[in-house]
Amino acid sequence: MTDIMDQPDSELEPDAEAHLRSILATVPDAMLVIDERGTILSFSAAAERMFGYDEAEVAGVNVSMLMPSPDRERHDQYLVNYLTTGKRKIIGIGRVTTALHRDGSTFPIELSVGEAWLGDRRIFTGFIRDLTERQETLLRLQDLQSELAHVGRVSEMGTLASSLAHELNQPLTAVASYCEGARELLDHNPDPEALAMAREALDEAAQQAVRAGQIVRRLRDFMSNGEMERRVESLQRLVTEANALALVGSREHGIDVQVSLDPNADKVFVDRIQIQQVLVNLIRNAIDAMIDAPLRCLVVRTALKGQRLVEVVIEDTGSGINETVATQLFQPFVTSKQNGMGIGLSICRTIVEAHGGRIWFEPRHDGGTAFHFTVPSGEAKDD
Repeated sequence: MTDIMDQPDSELEPDAEAHLRSILATVPDAMLVIDERGTILSFSAAAERMFGYDEAEVAGVNVSMLMPSPDRERHDQYLVNYLTTGKRKIIGIGRVTTALHRDGSTFPIELSVGEAWLGDRRIFTGFIRDLTERQETLLRLQDLQSELAHVGRVSEMGTLASSLAHELNQPLTAVASYCEGARELLDHNPDPEALAMAREALDEAAQQAVRAGQIVRRLRDFMSNGEMERRVESLQRLVTEANALALVGSREHGIDVQVSLDPNADKVFVDRIQIQQVLVNLIRNAIDAMIDAPLRCLVVRTALKGQRLVEVVIEDTGSGINETVATQLFQPFVTSKQNGMGIGLSICRTIVEAHGGRIWFEPRHDGGTAFHFTVPSGEAKDD
């Protein structure tokens, strides 16, 4: 076991050191200790089992080796920012994120970080819990809830549509009748009195058109996902957590995940749960599309799109979208999957459009598909 206490100005009694070693050997959650530079000082037995490394292999190495991109490249700067500003983003708070196994696979974890001093030496202790099994259950429950809710709305939609058919037919028939009457008046007797009557008929037609629009809006509102709780959120956090959820169970498929997030596009004004649902659906679809592909590369990237929108792109290197379903891909019950219900992308479109954005897909020039969607920028909300 690496001795983190072997420093001239931070000596411990042998009993205290033995006690620490006992904790590291028996603590049920993975535990590691790093210094201010991010260097791994201690690595518990549970951490060895979780990550696939022996302690001797990681001792003295930067802890970023246990992180996928982009956290790997950013971790040292996170430490510098904290040591410089004292502003905590994870210490004492905890977060759900993604870790990197020795074999290159990623898995979701819950990370809690504590800070302590050994003499004049600052150390950070991380407790890590593998969420794979728990997240698989939660993810499946989330899918079932989303599917049942959507199927329920579609079913109720049929009943509602029947009851609204007569109501909607009335204003549309009136619009046609008023317009026809106005045309007859203008064709056969265009005197001042006829013009006044035609104008009145067109006014009535306009009112009936507005009424029809109100009926359609009521129908659209009914089909939406209900009230949203929109706040300014960090898109990096949303993507990190969604990635952790969506990658559950994909370790054996060897998916290469590349995340490229524009720091200028981090703030978004969204309902966190709903947008994470969109991200999880799209990332899981991308993974499913690559299961049998020779190259399995998942790319998640973000960028500003104008002044008020942020664009999110999820790309895969799969076989692409079948032309027979491409034009209806976002419609309910349309799917290219053998075991799919065709609901996920329909739900994604409903959520994105309710946020004032849009969703679409494009074939990649070297194979695969890129799904794009936009959401409101949090910077625009602050204006």
